[in-house]
Amino acid sequence: MKENLIHPAAIVHPGARLGAGVAIGAYSIIGEHVEIGDDTQIGPHVVINGHTRIGCDNRIFQFCSLGDEPQDKKYNGEPTGLEIGDRNTIREFCTFNLGTIHGAGITRLGNDNFMMAYVHLAHDCQVGNFTTFVNNASLAGHVQVGDYAGLGGFTAVHQFVRIGAYSFTALGTILTQDLPPYVLAAGNTAKPNGLNLRELKRRGFSEEVIHALKHAYKLVYRSGLSLREAEALIKPLTLVAPEVQNFLDFLSVRGRGIIR
Repeated sequence: MKENLIHPAAIVHPGARLGAGVAIGAYSIIGEHVEIGDDTQIGPHVVINGHTRIGCDNRIFQFCSLGDEPQDKKYNGEPTGLEIGDRNTIREFCTFNLGTIHGAGITRLGNDNFMMAYVHLAHDCQVGNFTTFVNNASLAGHVQVGDYAGLGGFTAVHQFVRIGAYSFTALGTILTQDLPPYVLAAGNTAKPNGLNLRELKRRGFSEEVIHALKHAYKLVYRSGLSLREAEALIKPLTLVAPEVQNFLDFLSVRGRGIIR
């Protein structure tokens, strides 16, 4: 059994549950209902409160605030939660809030994510796996982010927006509508800028699949068709490249509408 390394100046509530090999730095505060998995490292001056469950092998840097009350005037102290998976890097000054009973009841961050400094995850956000959020990227409440998505520095996302897998935003992007999978976005407010080809190639997407995705993208953004008309023409492409189905499924959920 690995020993825990808790600095004498840290304050850990007796009710908190710590795995093996957990390290907690000076002046960090761990609340009563917090659970921390094996080999997670927590730097100095970190505050972790609420019903927060953190998985294994995470690195949480100094001055983060995790699991505190949501910035929602309707919140009235309900026992909502924050879940953080495994192998995440959470850099300085990140703020991840609890969920609310008006949403999912829990804010989630999956596995293998890289959250750079000053990232904010508001209440009820659901973030997948292998994402990268660059400094000062901020999500308002109820935002959903798919796997392998990337948010550029100072990206701001409106509440209830969905961000598809393998998508990417440029520096200072303001997203007020949904960003489909595989698509690059930039601007205030965000406009589509083609496919995230660098990431698709890096992740091993074949030329055939990329060609099909390019065709689907053009039908939505360059053909002058309505979204419903474009969807009908995209459907046959799913037989050639199943990855196109993810794009089509995303479009079929109307939500706040997609960036156009």
